[in-house]
Amino acid sequence: MSATDAVTFWDGVYAARPAPDAPRPNVRLVETVTGLPPGDALDLGCGSGGDALWLARRGWRVTAVDISGVAAERLAGLARAHGLGDLVDALRHDLRATFPEGRFDLVCAHYLHTPFDLDRASVLRTAAHALRPGGRLLVVDHGSTAPWSWDQDPEARFPSPEEVASDLALDPATWRVERADAPRRTATGPGGRTAEVVDHVLLVRRTG
Repeated sequence: MSATDAVTFWDGVYAARPAPDAPRPNVRLVETVTGLPPGDALDLGCGSGGDALWLARRGWRVTAVDISGVAAERLAGLARAHGLGDLVDALRHDLRATFPEGRFDLVCAHYLHTPFDLDRASVLRTAAHALRPGGRLLVVDHGSTAPWSWDQDPEARFPSPEEVASDLALDPATWRVERADAPRRTATGPGGRTAEVVDHVLLVRRTG
């Protein structure tokens, strides 16, 4: 499938969703970042922007990227409306072809799944190399399918955090896995529907 197909698909996904005035941050981001000193953050696949806005409110300078121009433009508007325009740079990037420039203290990738071809391991490896020493890469993947997910493939397989870490093939002398587990949580979907879901959480820190 072409890059145009991917952009059209994701623009359609976000255009079909009501634009939230106050999107919520992901639970795994909050529990990981709370207490850390603010710095430069990169949000890969920023979606509705809850993570980027939450980070910016805590003093982080955030580069937020998504393949969907609809998502990026909405986030830019929200950041301005909340007085955070100087701290959030919302950009459209197709990570199959381009990666944001810069060095970061935090890179987060929440649910960076797509029905289109994407070499995720390569993208996440690039993200790890974009960290400053002491910086963290937080990867949160689906470990189960919510009833409202766009992907209802009954054959779907969810790689474990350990498998994701192995695919990154990072030098343990420079990067250390600080967390690799599969916690459960109650998720809220469209119309207030709730369901128990599993997250696959990988946290990698650059030590040198």
